[in-house]
Amino acid sequence: MISFALSLLSLTLAPQSVETLKSPTDTSAGHRTPVAGQIAGNDILAFYGHPNSRRMGILGRYSKEELDEKLTALAAEYDAANGDRGVIKAFYLIYGTVWPEGAIGIMSDRQVKEYIDYAAERDMIVFLDHQIGRYDPVASLRRMLPWLAYPNVHLALDPEWRTTQPMHEIGSVTGDELNGAMQAMDDYMAQNGIPGERLMVVHQFNARMISRRDRVTDNYVRVRLIHCADGFGTPAEKRSSYAYNAEATNMPDKGFKLFYNFGIPGAGYDRPLLTPEQVVSLSPRPMLIMYQ
Repeated sequence: MISFALSLLSLTLAPQSVETLKSPTDTSAGHRTPVAGQIAGNDILAFYGHPNSRRMGILGRYSKEELDEKLTALAAEYDAANGDRGVIKAFYLIYGTVWPEGAIGIMSDRQVKEYIDYAAERDMIVFLDHQIGRYDPVASLRRMLPWLAYPNVHLALDPEWRTTQPMHEIGSVTGDELNGAMQAMDDYMAQNGIPGERLMVVHQFNARMISRRDRVTDNYVRVRLIHCADGFGTPAEKRSSYAYNAEATNMPDKGFKLFYNFGIPGAGYDRPLLTPEQVVSLSPRPMLIMYQ
């Protein structure tokens, strides 16, 4: 299963380097309780995509208000299925999008801030996802670190797109590179007095995407890794992909991604979508569930 169905050229972004982001200056608005307390006892339900592209996920097909309404309805279904756990809603933004030859297009600061502020006002969280491209995973993650000044922001890396030939080959990272990224994030939080615990998500749907994944460590004080099963397919294929990720017990916190069918020619989707009851019955139960 592969998720090459994203249409990268549908974006209106210009490729940029990974050195230009300035730290946000307004860090007072939207402060909530420390994230470790917020996520305890809760599942996270996210809509994934890029706001400027209808082809890259549900997040780009609706306004923030419409997404919030749809997330609220879906969260009620998960809340009814997940026992005594609660549900936290989230926007999952493709912050760094891979382009031909591995260049990266970066979302504008203004647009990112709009989603962060909207989410903070409603006790939602935001994930910023970097597709890495031709860059080093640690450098790619560092590109997003200043956004951790906002307490509802978490980060993600997608090894599928760590390549100079997007849409033609599946990229990869190593377990040691992931450790380096988590260490850089942990160090940044310590050096800048950022309290609490933040999440770092890594995507995987085949063995290639994380080589030597047995070397990944998950013992950082401020960073919790979520190992997310990606890729579309039939229920049997989805369960198989998740079971493969579940074998990596050194990454105990898991995520699960589902794909809507928006009728986009050539785009993959789940056939059919697993129900909330089926998703929460996966073992181990995913703490992050996202819909593209």
